[in-house]
Amino acid sequence: MNRMDTRSFVYVTYIAATPENLWQALTDGNLTEKYFFGTRVESEWTIGSAVNYLRGGEVTDYGEVLASDAPRQLSFTWTYKGDNTPRNSPGVVTFELQPMGPVVKLILRHENLLDSDFVDEERTFEGYNNGWPAILSNLKTFLETGETMPPISL
Repeated sequence: MNRMDTRSFVYVTYIAATPENLWQALTDGNLTEKYFFGTRVESEWTIGSAVNYLRGGEVTDYGEVLASDAPRQLSFTWTYKGDNTPRNSPGVVTFELQPMGPVVKLILRHENLLDSDFVDEERTFEGYNNGWPAILSNLKTFLETGETMPPISL
């Protein structure tokens, strides 16, 4: 396959939290399980260390830490275990945290994506363009209220 992996998905939100609290929510598996719909993250969060996302104890997504500058930037490769699509390189997820007074501007970039990583349907969480907004909306709700959104069924 000669096709370049050039598509990106970018999502920006503003969260009433400290950079330290947001960083912890992104990197602590006990917290990700609450807002990431039962998905637990595990990593040492040092450059070169493994990143694993698990549901029901099974790895669903994995990668390697590329950058870890607490509480400002976190970047790692991303591979969905069930993806058999030929790729030139794995996806790269970057979280950038920018303090803005009492809020943090959170910028998510998911790069090296293919057209097939996007799903143009409104009533689904499939595709990075649908999944990430649901996860980050739940993260925002969790950090600002201490609760998560009620379960959504489509």
